[in-house]
Amino acid sequence: MNLPNSITLTRIFSIPVLIWILSTSHLTSTNGEKELLASALFIAASITDGIDGYIARKRGQITTMGMLLDPLADKLLIAAAFVTLVQFNPSLVPAWMAVVIIGREFLVSGLRSIAASEGFTIQASELGKFKMLVQIVSVVAVILDHRWKEWPVGPYVFPVHWIAFLAIWFMVLLSMVSAIDYFVAFWSKIDRHVVKRRRRAFVLTRRRKRDVPAT
Repeated sequence: MNLPNSITLTRIFSIPVLIWILSTSHLTSTNGEKELLASALFIAASITDGIDGYIARKRGQITTMGMLLDPLADKLLIAAAFVTLVQFNPSLVPAWMAVVIIGREFLVSGLRSIAASEGFTIQASELGKFKMLVQIVSVVAVILDHRWKEWPVGPYVFPVHWIAFLAIWFMVLLSMVSAIDYFVAFWSKIDRHVVKRRRRAFVLTRRRKRDVPAT
């Protein structure tokens, strides 16, 4: 078990802890400790997504297990966070939003699986990377909104509720736009791949016909 895979497994193991924190926060009277803990845990887990990949490339430790676990950990973290937020803060995250956001993740995974079976890859776009940042902001803001609608920091007051509201709607929009972006990239590549395969099959057929001796 190398270091990148260990980091990925840590992200997977943090998911049930995040679910437990968010699912039990309403059962006890707190001053927001669990909201802060859940936010910190989600941020840390999201950051490890970039760390494990960087270390794997840096050390040349890209393995089959890592290629399987890394996207699985990402999808599980996102699905767990938004499914739990439907119960945790339903006024900001209705069920249909969670379906759209999680559905986008599985759509992209499906497209990448088909692309891999056809012999090509779909690289993560800049839009997809930006989505990760918006995802962190939206999830953390929705969690904090459960306890604070506004957060005074020195002379300033951060409108937590409005940040959460705008971020989650922007997240939904970005998820749909990003899904379309991936689909267009997939369709473009697979279309070229099919054309090349047909041309290759046509050339091979003509060669076989030329090689057949005349009777």
